[in-house]
Amino acid sequence: MAVAPDGGPWRIATRRSALAQTQARHVGAALQEATGRPFELVPMATTGDEHPDRALEAFDSKGLFVDSTRRAVLAGDCHLVVHSYKDLPTEPADGLTIGAVPQRVDPRDALVTRAGHRLADLPRDRPVTLGTSSPRRKAQLQKARRDVLVQPIRGNLETRLGKVVSGEVDGVVLALAGLLRLQPQGFDLTVVPLEHGEVLHAPAQGALAIECRVDDAATRKALRRIDHPATRTEVTAERELLLQLQGGCTAPIGAHASLLPGPSGQDRLELLGMLSDPSGTRLYRASHETAADEPTLLGRVMAATLLEAGGQQVLERLRQQTP
Repeated sequence: MAVAPDGGPWRIATRRSALAQTQARHVGAALQEATGRPFELVPMATTGDEHPDRALEAFDSKGLFVDSTRRAVLAGDCHLVVHSYKDLPTEPADGLTIGAVPQRVDPRDALVTRAGHRLADLPRDRPVTLGTSSPRRKAQLQKARRDVLVQPIRGNLETRLGKVVSGEVDGVVLALAGLLRLQPQGFDLTVVPLEHGEVLHAPAQGALAIECRVDDAATRKALRRIDHPATRTEVTAERELLLQLQGGCTAPIGAHASLLPGPSGQDRLELLGMLSDPSGTRLYRASHETAADEPTLLGRVMAATLLEAGGQQVLERLRQQTP
């Protein structure tokens, strides 16, 4: 089904998970308010074998995987697709552009336990197990608390929270943004945000990236109305760091950029960066600051600093260990 002409509903491609559809619904509501046009979600599977006869279309000219949501936009079946920005490849897909980056929600990670423990206050008189499948979180947790066992944990948000309720693990570490957006009910648990000095979040965590076709001028114009320039600036610095390190989505890399008022009245952009080996033994952190209009430069300077401090050897070992 091709998208309707101007005046018809915005067709938003989305994955089928509860979080993906919630995010897409938020974007649709904002777009409807800004333009007066209604929206509809188009949920779809994103597995690579979903359309065996279209297997050759699963990769673009740069070798980047293009899932069914992106193909729907490229084919003109949908106007746009909403991504969790932190999960998006650093290289753009052929024919697509990020038309908007809405204001992001709290990007921090959070520790979820039954007793409401902070990371520093977790019991030391008995074994404590925390669940996370993120190498970045695991490295920083082990650096902060060598006495805590960190084990992999899979499943959707409700499944992971359920493992804390059942006592299978003492706690889990999650993105606070997912908890804020989904607001899961029925769990007698306490959420404690982790500050950037404890666990630095993933680049662009908490932000959404809305992709549309490069040649779709009408959609691009509409998306500019829900773009948040400050968020775009901050995540540009964070994503540039990730791009320069070429560590991919699974490497232990953290970043947090924030716009701050400067002494002369001009905003400044501060970037905190982190790169670690999987165990947290060799963990490097740094902080840099530039003018607010230089996010790309800031990301590159941060990457150079971390690489020179010892991160180059860390990344080389990670690549050797990758199958």
